[in-house]
Amino acid sequence: MALRTKKFDPSRPAAQDQVERIVEAIRLAPTSSGLQPYDLVVVTDPGLRALLKPVANDQQQIVDCSHLLVFAAWDDMTPARIDKMFDLVNHERGFVNAGWEAYRRVLQDKHATQGQQANFEFAARQAYIGLGTGIVAAALEGVDATPMEGFDPAGVDRVLGFEAMGLRSVSMLALGHRDTDGDWLVTLKKVRRAREDFVLAL
Repeated sequence: MALRTKKFDPSRPAAQDQVERIVEAIRLAPTSSGLQPYDLVVVTDPGLRALLKPVANDQQQIVDCSHLLVFAAWDDMTPARIDKMFDLVNHERGFVNAGWEAYRRVLQDKHATQGQQANFEFAARQAYIGLGTGIVAAALEGVDATPMEGFDPAGVDRVLGFEAMGLRSVSMLALGHRDTDGDWLVTLKKVRRAREDFVLAL
């Protein structure tokens, strides 16, 4: 897997068919109860990415990448959102299962009682499953990627109009091709904890 990209080459965008396969891998990623409680926003407009750069600690990857994927979690697990996913399953499978409907009520009760912030945090954790899937898919496609958390979520939400959509940004994934001459990280050895210091066998 490639190193985290510190500098993209704006003249070498990721191919659209590669990006589509990365996006599809994220769409098909597993989530708890199949709820998919986040949206994936693909930002390609240069002007919009220029507006995002100041609220992302002026990281140059924001504007130099060709595709910026923003993972935006639902701000709450509302009954309507849960119902929409359960109804979709029933429609796609062509039948209604009594056990499945009972589970719908369990989830409705759970998310109704634990509060909006806890519901958002649940949704954000699910979005990170998608982020991880996207990183692996990009590596398999030969597309360089930078996972990003170093941004002001409220600022990103404001620029992208997320509040009106009931969304809150949690992470980003910049896609493109590395500028090998300008990326100081490319020649450095990848350093991670040794396996025996990282993997516990119980």
